[in-house]
Amino acid sequence: MSVRIITDSASDISRDKAQALGIEILPMTTVFGEEQYLDGVTMSHEEFFHKLVETDVLPTTSQIAPFDYEKVFAEVKKAGDTAVCVTISGRLSGCYQSASIAAEDYEDCVTLVDSRNVCVGQQILVYLAVRLRDEGKSAEEIARVLEEKKKDIKLIALLDTLEYLKRGGRISPAVAFAGTLLSIKPVIAIENGEVALLGKARGSRNSGNLLTKFIEEAGEIDFSLPYSLAYSGLSDALLKKYVSDSARFYQGHVAVEDIPVCTIGSTIGTHVGPGAIALTFFKK
Repeated sequence: MSVRIITDSASDISRDKAQALGIEILPMTTVFGEEQYLDGVTMSHEEFFHKLVETDVLPTTSQIAPFDYEKVFAEVKKAGDTAVCVTISGRLSGCYQSASIAAEDYEDCVTLVDSRNVCVGQQILVYLAVRLRDEGKSAEEIARVLEEKKKDIKLIALLDTLEYLKRGGRISPAVAFAGTLLSIKPVIAIENGEVALLGKARGSRNSGNLLTKFIEEAGEIDFSLPYSLAYSGLSDALLKKYVSDSARFYQGHVAVEDIPVCTIGSTIGTHVGPGAIALTFFKK
């Protein structure tokens, strides 16, 4: 009997990383017009951004169906295992609701945790679950710790463009146009399971300063727990600049070249576009 860790592709955990850590990932679906792709399975993060930039079609994403969760939960029960299933925030997607429907017949072996986060914020909660599993904790014990520690997760992101928020109807074309002319860069966070706009800055230098300011206000990074950086698009140039400008946060804790970095996939990339960077950590 073993404890299995299940999550969805909104966590942006690569397939290789998932396999190495024994994490099961259910892919979300990305739709470009009539074409459908499974995030991270039939479309890589790099392929998604190539297509996003090259096409005029605005992609959409769809939640994982209860049937897909039920298939995995049935396998858990058949094997005599238990599982902790960590989902994208229920306030951003219907995945938690789908998992809840599927879990009705598997309450004896499956425990659900709404991460109240997404992307690398969800990711580090999953990594904490893996650590606890490897320490020999039960599914119920793991879930209890995750429910408590998810309150300490901070995810802060800098967007390079307002274009995709405009295309997705999140802001008006007039605001996006003005933002482009003024080189406005929004800084966002995940608060109470939802996206919150923390501020806007004019130009990359000011936006980087604003990002640093919010990190300082969020609290000291707990380097004893998982943390991560992420970037969207085909270039990590902006991320490297951030790392260079914020080296003091990591000094004495981790070498710059050893800071965990991942790429952002289609679930979040659809809304933030290329050129976004994100930092997540557990605050002390």
